[in-house]
Amino acid sequence: SVATNINSEASKAGDELQGLRDFRITPSQTTATGQPLTHYHSLLYSLLSWERPRATAISFASVIAFILAARFLPLLRWVFKFLYLSLGLMAAIEITGRILLAQGLASSFRPRKYYTIPKETVEAVLEDFEQLVDFFLIEFQRILFAENIVHTVVAFSAAFFSYWLIKILPLWAFSLLAVTVAYLGPLAYISNQEIIDEQIENAQQMINSQATHVKDLAGQQTAQATVLVKQYVGDYSAKAQEYIGRSRSASPELSKAPVAIKAEPSSPESKVRQTDFPEAPQDEPTSEPSAPEIKSELIPAS
Repeated sequence: SVATNINSEASKAGDELQGLRDFRITPSQTTATGQPLTHYHSLLYSLLSWERPRATAISFASVIAFILAARFLPLLRWVFKFLYLSLGLMAAIEITGRILLAQGLASSFRPRKYYTIPKETVEAVLEDFEQLVDFFLIEFQRILFAENIVHTVVAFSAAFFSYWLIKILPLWAFSLLAVTVAYLGPLAYISNQEIIDEQIENAQQMINSQATHVKDLAGQQTAQATVLVKQYVGDYSAKAQEYIGRSRSASPELSKAPVAIKAEPSSPESKVRQTDFPEAPQDEPTSEPSAPEIKSELIPAS
């Protein structure tokens, strides 16, 4: 019957959800650097690969419903409305009880011990959060450093289209599209895995052949450029040497040989004779008469 089928499907869905919740197996595969992966790698792979189709469908529908509810329903207002109604009701009950019964009614429902989170639960949550952060960090670095070139190309395409779509789509529509692609993309790949793998292999072969062709062309162009550069260097070197030779032949100072200067014989010096000098006086010199005395001697006395 219909009720039996519904109960059976509900039981199977519950079992798959419980199995997905308990699926915390760290995979044996490691990264290219030898680091171990987290249990979120196994969890998300099991979720997005549709190994448990009912659990994956329920999670997909839940995420879509949350996005639509956040867009079209005033969830935040409802939260504050629930808070002020519950707090106001408890305050009214407490005040009424103290006035009428001389005893608070709300305080009578107070538990003997307030609820607290156990330390083991907090540590488990923090450890789980650490594993989640490590999952995103490891996957981002594996994609960034091209550990798998296909994943890097897919991530590049997603980032490129997201850059343009975010300009024309509101945030809720963009989130809806991203979640739909994240859940239905792996399903489409699994359904057509052989065809997609064949096309990917053909694309890789074509890329490798084109890369080899470009490498050969680059080698040929490099060889031709090297020969041409050597030829130009030889031509310019020959022209430079020819120019230097012409400059040396045109310069008279450089072409003339040094002229030997003939030293003229110096004329012999004439010998000095004793007769060339006057004889030295032998008598002692006498004092000459003064001018008045000479005048008196020349004029006779009257």
